[in-house]
Amino acid sequence: MSVLSYLIPISLLLGGLGLAGFLYTVRSNQYDDPQGDARRILSDEWDERPKP
Repeated sequence: MSVLSYLIPISLLLGGLGLAGFLYTVRSNQYDDPQGDARRILSDEWDERPKP
């Protein structure tokens, strides 16, 4: 039972870090245009050079 006194705070800490990372990505607008990416992948146009 003494192992639980270590595992519970560690799991809460890791869950909090995951939540903080998710909230950071949402607030920095990293999920703005998922439909545009899907359309660009399926398009027949080919770029010779990547965009800078």
